[in-house]
Amino acid sequence: MPITTRVLSVTVPVPDQDRALEFYRDVLGCEVRYDGEPWPGARMIEVAPPGSSVGIVLLPPDSEIPVALRMATSDADAAYRQVKDAGVTTHNDGPITIGDGSPMFFFDDPFGNGLVYIQE
Repeated sequence: MPITTRVLSVTVPVPDQDRALEFYRDVLGCEVRYDGEPWPGARMIEVAPPGSSVGIVLLPPDSEIPVALRMATSDADAAYRQVKDAGVTTHNDGPITIGDGSPMFFFDDPFGNGLVYIQE
């Protein structure tokens, strides 16, 4: 059974979130899916082309929110065990939940690119 069910979003690091939002929304025609703070002081903006199932997350490069490719999984615990058993570098001691969110964890591919699994 595959642990990755779909791509949820990709991150674009931006030095100015307001300018990035104006560009992606007003020039490229993307819809705003989320513009808020998952926790105080951590602004996250997600936009997407109309009808797209994959979002674009606009984050400053120094954000506490990982600059990463976000993927869905049906079981975050099982995905964590599989990734950890493969010797992959993880940034959490197991799946975490932020507020009312879904279980998730952050890890790196072999080249240092950030990846996040989020349970659907």
